[in-house]
Amino acid sequence: MELNDISYKIIGCVYKVHTELGPGLLESSYEVCLAHELLKEGLKVERQKSLPVVYDGIKLDAGYRIDLLVENLIILELKSVDEIAPIHKAQLMTYLKLSGLKLGLLLNFNVLDMKKGINRIVM
Repeated sequence: MELNDISYKIIGCVYKVHTELGPGLLESSYEVCLAHELLKEGLKVERQKSLPVVYDGIKLDAGYRIDLLVENLIILELKSVDEIAPIHKAQLMTYLKLSGLKLGLLLNFNVLDMKKGINRIVM
């Protein structure tokens, strides 16, 4: 399955979760529900996947966690905030850099229109 096909399935699941739950819940609620929907779509999903930092040639566990990793290809960073700040985008870009992956979706569920809550980041 191609990256765009996976991304399309993910966004469909995002809309489904947002339509069902609406805005205003904790990030963890959206995470568990989105993981469930992605699994129903037949996608491989890992929650709270550890992301080590490579420093001085050594992999170090610095406590970073990817909210959702889909098909070992796409990082999903979930938020439930009033508005996405530049630091949120920088965080996802750093996760992409550390992981060597190319595509991430920054998803803010605390919006009335989910279209405004989806930010696609490509490295």
